[in-house]
Amino acid sequence: MSARGGAVEFSGKVALVTGAANGIGAGVARRLAAAGASVVVADVDDARGEAVADEVGGVYAHCDVRDPRQNEAAVATAVARFGGLDIAVLNAGIATGFGLGDDFDAERYRTVMGINLDGVVFGAHAALPELKKRGGRIVATASMAGLMAMPMDPLYGANKAAVVGLVRGLGPVAAADGVTVNAVCPSFADTAIITGFKSTLESAGMPVMSVDDVVDAFVSVLREGKPGECWFVQAGRPSAPFTFPNPPGPRTATGERVRLEHDPIAKEN
Repeated sequence: MSARGGAVEFSGKVALVTGAANGIGAGVARRLAAAGASVVVADVDDARGEAVADEVGGVYAHCDVRDPRQNEAAVATAVARFGGLDIAVLNAGIATGFGLGDDFDAERYRTVMGINLDGVVFGAHAALPELKKRGGRIVATASMAGLMAMPMDPLYGANKAAVVGLVRGLGPVAAADGVTVNAVCPSFADTAIITGFKSTLESAGMPVMSVDDVVDAFVSVLREGKPGECWFVQAGRPSAPFTFPNPPGPRTATGERVRLEHDPIAKEN
């Protein structure tokens, strides 16, 4: 079945999508609604958010993801309007646009970290109680910048790497309660985040993916993702879980691997 097919595979499901007024979030909201889901469109852009909600037959919730209470209110909207929550797509994000030199701005730094990292933490915290009731899923939008070095924007790489670490650690814990947690890690996609340097990418021959390409990966993850997996999304190759090299594992005095509950290290080292 094509990821863009018309089969109603999410019929009866309720989804909350943050950062859903534009770009990837709006694309995910449209795709899930077309596949039968009831969607809560959450954003701070009220005009565009309400327009997307009207388009998909969903409901809009004003949600600044930096505020735990607004995340809780968005989840409450899903429960009040549609009876529960099955899917939380924690997608809200912004570009950094500054570094650690003379251009560093502490206030802007807190804003970026608040949206890109805290928004995932607060969103997951708010959604988990309802998702546990229905065996739901969390999918966070990370980035290839969270899987590899990002010299052109190390602070963006820092918050996306933190999202990847959160998903990998939370995955096995949430799975014990029937909730699957994943991340989608796109390369450069045609969204507002790359507006300032899109021409530079194109002149360098770097492929810029369409939003639909990235949304395809979200649908694949919702279908097939295993707990804690972080799926890469790059032009010219199928999306798949990134295989993380394992660090050296701890050993006992007799040389045996130490294994903890929810051990994230799957292979012998």
